[in-house]
Amino acid sequence: MTDQPFFVPSLLISVFAIPLVLGLIPRNRWYGIRTAQTLSDERVWYRSNRFAGWIFLFSGIIYLVIARMFPTARTSGSDFALWLLHLGAFVLPLAASVLLTMRYVKGLLKLH
Repeated sequence: MTDQPFFVPSLLISVFAIPLVLGLIPRNRWYGIRTAQTLSDERVWYRSNRFAGWIFLFSGIIYLVIARMFPTARTSGSDFALWLLHLGAFVLPLAASVLLTMRYVKGLLKLH
């Protein structure tokens, strides 16, 4: 499994998402969803980062499941279509996570 093209980044995203899910990361300028809105309000920070943590954790798991179901051969250039599947399974959920998180943060601001 570790020889899959996006295994390490997906694993890192999932691992870094766990402290966000658990609400362990206080407001800071280096780690978490850092926007002017999340940095200015403690409740928005924790709610946004908990939501983002779950979404990014799920995003990483999606890739890991796809990589398990459709493993690439050791020579990654042997099947371009399979590599594209892995790329899509990594990039699309990640992009969706960013968009959903930004939408969630904007929704929280309307509530305040």
